[in-house]
Order: sequence, then structure tokens, then C-alpha cells
Amino acid sequence: MLRTPLLAAARSTGVRKLVEANPLTSSVVDRFVAGTAPEDAVRATRSLSDQGMHVTLDHLGEDTLDAGQATATVRAYQRVLAELAEAGLTGRAEVSVKLSAVGQFLPKDGEKIALENARLICEAAAAAGTTVTLDMEDHTTTDSTLGILADLRVDFPWVGAVLQSYLHRTEGDCRDLATAGSRVRLCKGAYAEPASVAFQGKQEVDRSYVRCLKVLMNGAGYPMVATHDPRMIAIAGDLAARARRAPGSFEYQMLYGIRTEEQRRIAAEGDRLRVYVAYGDEWYGYFMRRLAERPANLVFFLRSLLSNR
Repeated sequence: MLRTPLLAAARSTGVRKLVEANPLTSSVVDRFVAGTAPEDAVRATRSLSDQGMHVTLDHLGEDTLDAGQATATVRAYQRVLAELAEAGLTGRAEVSVKLSAVGQFLPKDGEKIALENARLICEAAAAAGTTVTLDMEDHTTTDSTLGILADLRVDFPWVGAVLQSYLHRTEGDCRDLATAGSRVRLCKGAYAEPASVAFQGKQEVDRSYVRCLKVLMNGAGYPMVATHDPRMIAIAGDLAARARRAPGSFEYQMLYGIRTEEQRRIAAEGDRLRVYVAYGDEWYGYFMRRLAERPANLVFFLRSLLSNR
């Protein structure tokens, strides 16, 4: 019942000011966000790598309508990629990029600017010896994001895609993208979407997730199973076994700070586990979506605030 208002709050300037001004919020945000600086991101990456896990780094920021901010985001990615390379961590770490953070919504030539900026990040990743995954945002961006993905893959065929099982279209998109060399992260979806384009009930979303997983696991690409749901994790393992997938031919992905014991268990059992690590000053929208995704996250947040009174 709280998911819709929390997602609405994620886009509310007024609620954002209230949350950011609360001095007790930062201690809770630290659970889900690695820090604000690239050094924080590298430190978290090293810690997770030492535990046998892989990482994808997200420099937080989205929905920018300022060209200068888009350029600053590109430079932030270039910097963190250089620092990962210097630290010898690019064998286990890549980056995830939201196209809205690099200019997709700019009023003039937004898609062209986002493509050019994403290309700069891909060039930096290639120089560092790692990869990039394009994050997916709400349904209004899906066609644009997949179009930019196709353009980038001409020169960088390893660029990863993200698909969201709550959209009606996603099973078809999985079929289109389940090709040799194609990296596809499948998640359930974290935005408030209308019934005209998205399944609304948990069971419908879960069933769609399984259908999409079947397509990806039986395809020629590299599935990235992004879920914290124990049932979906078990189903993914079963589907991989049925498809006779070798170890390392797919991976599980989870968010930083969520179900950490399960992350360690999966890695310890020999499966590849990648942690999505967010960092940066623009943490508000990301943080609110994490609260909306799981009731346990909201309970943790409220308990933390009460215990610090």
C-alpha cells in the first residue's frame, strides 16, 4: 500500500528537502549508498571483491536538464573508472549508467547528447578494461534507451542492457536481446507505472519474471539475474541447470546493503554474484525507491529514526 506514495515522494522536491534536512537520515542512507566520493566507491568495491563478489558502480544522478551537470556526470565516471584501474579492480567491477543523468532529457538533442556522453564513458571503460551497463528507467524511456544501446553496441558490443519484468513488453524485448554476447540484467522494476503498460500485482510481475528468465537462460546471451527474492533465485538456478549453463555463463545481482548474508552465501557456493553499489551526492531518488521496493527497508528506516531520537 505504501509503494505508490513512496515512489511519488521520490520525485517530490518538497519531500526531498524534508528528508535531506533530517540529520538522522544519513545514518540510514549509509546502508544503501557507499558514500559520496569515488574513493568511497573504490573502497566498497575492494571490500566486496575481497569477499569474492563482483561490483557494478552507479554514480547517482538522474533526470538532469542541465548540460553542465551531464558533463560532470561523465567526468565522474571517467574518474572512478581510472581509479578502479589504478587499484587493479576492473577485473571485478564495471559501471552502470542512467542515460537521464548524461543528457537524455535535455530539451534540445537530448538523445544525441546522451549517446555521445555514454560513448565517452564506454571509451573510458574500454581503456580501463571493463564494461558498462545502461540502466533502465521508467517506461517512457525504454525505446530511447534501447535505441542508444543498439548504437553503442556497434563499437562496444559488451554494453549491457536492463529489462524490467513488470512491463508488458519485456518478454518480447528479452527475445530480441537474448543473442550471443548480449549482457542482459533482468529486474522486476522500481517505478510507478500505469496498468496500460505494466503488470500491477506481485504475482503477475513474478510470473512475467519467470517467463523472461526462461527466454534469457535458453538464449545465447549472458543473463544477469537481479533479484533479492529467494524464490526467483532458486528458479533461476533451476533454469540455468536445465539450460545446461556452465558456471560463469550467468550471474546474480543484488543491491548494496540488502540481504548481505545471502550475497555471501551465493558467492561462497561458487556462483557469480555482483553487487550494485551506488555512490554520490544525489542519493534521494535512489534511496526512496529502495524503501518502496521492500517493506523491510522501510521498517529498518523508521526503526533507525526512532532509535536515534
